[in-house]
This record gives sequence, C-alpha cells and structure tokens, in this order.
Amino acid sequence: MHVAQGVEALELTMESMGGHATIHPTLIWDDSDVILVDTGTPGNLEAIRQAAARAGAPLERLNRIILTHQDMDHIGSVQELLEAAGHDVEVLAHEADRPYIEGEKRPIKLNLERMAERLEMMSDAQRAGFEALMANPPHAHVDRTLADGEELPYCGGILVVHTPGHTPGHVSLYLRQSRTLVTGDALTAENGVLQGPRPGVTPDMATAVASLRKLTGLDIDAAITYHGGVVRGDVGGRLAELAASG
Repeated sequence: MHVAQGVEALELTMESMGGHATIHPTLIWDDSDVILVDTGTPGNLEAIRQAAARAGAPLERLNRIILTHQDMDHIGSVQELLEAAGHDVEVLAHEADRPYIEGEKRPIKLNLERMAERLEMMSDAQRAGFEALMANPPHAHVDRTLADGEELPYCGGILVVHTPGHTPGHVSLYLRQSRTLVTGDALTAENGVLQGPRPGVTPDMATAVASLRKLTGLDIDAAITYHGGVVRGDVGGRLAELAASG
C-alpha cells in the first residue's frame, strides 16, 4: 500500500444564484497516483491545473478522477480534464449515478422547474449560459463503478461509502492514511462548523440523513466538504449529532 504524500482541498470559484461561491474539489497524491475528486463547474480546467501545480501534483501525472455524484458543479470540467491530459485517465463513480454522468439520462436536478428561482436571479448572459448547459450537459464515460464498502488501493487506501440522498449514487470517501473524510455534498460547512446536507438541493433528505450514520464509525481527523471547505476538531462528535438529527 502506498503512503499518501498529500491531500489538499482546492479552492475554485463558481457562479451561484447570480453571485459567486467557493467549491472544494480534493486532490490526493503519492509517488504512484494523482487523483482528483470532483471537477468543478464547466471551464475550471486552468484553475485546477494551476492549483494542482502549486500543490506539487501536476495534472500531467493525473491518472484518476473520482466523481462523488452527478451534479454539474462536480462533473462540469471532467471532459476538459480528460481531453487536456494527453493520456488515459480512469473515471470512477457509483453505478446509480453512472447513466447521468455518461449522458444517458438528464441529471436529476438539471431541469427548468427546479431552477426557476435561480433563473430569475440571473442576468441575461447567465441565463443564456444556463440554457446552453441545459441543451448540452457535460458528460464523460465512467470507466469503473464504485460499490459501498469498496477499498481502493491508492494513496494509503480509500474507503468508498455510498451516501445516497443528495443523489441516488452519491459517495463519500475516507482516506485511511490521513484519516480524512471527503464528503462531497453529503455534508457541508459554515464558518468551520460541520453542517448537514442542504435541503434545497437534496431531493431525499431522510435518506441523506440516514446516510450520515454510515460515517459515524470512522476515525476522522478532518473533513473536506465541497461547499464549506476543511473542518477539523471534534468531527466525529459533530457528525454523530447530525446523524441523530433525523
């Protein structure tokens, strides 16, 4: 088993509700592998390239992309990254979200009815960009599907935990060597405090909260939330509180 050399939460900017928000894809690397967990919104290739270079894990070494789920702010730049790599990069995701990532089905949250409120807050240019996205959502072939409880033998060991609710195939990842939990959107954070999934973008909150109970037995030193960044301290205690709230 390789010893992980680094784990870093990247900071990327995306448009959100007519403004901007920060998102946190995770870069994991050692001497053998460079793995990117989630890819931001469309157009983030150069920002990811620069952040990876600063971290000492350049995209020239990227050999795997793990997608925690199907949402556009997580898969948006996957095709750009694959085309820019110049070599084979394996894409991994859960089977339940695979058809949406591959474009066989339209992503469950990418519809005008769900986005009506956001559309009203967008400028004409932003609305035109969203309509173009609706017409041609980003997609990529999933080379390998992930299963609940699977152990990936990379960077010190990565445990896959199926955490549905936010989407049917949402997964969280536990990095054994650094005792870090990569939460995707199963958890969020505000001002350094761990929070539960956001109801407005989580179609099945009951299942999402139930999924948190699967994470409570892990020995966690830090959590990387996609929306909120890195949380440290008593992560396990806070996680137990959130899991019990449902």
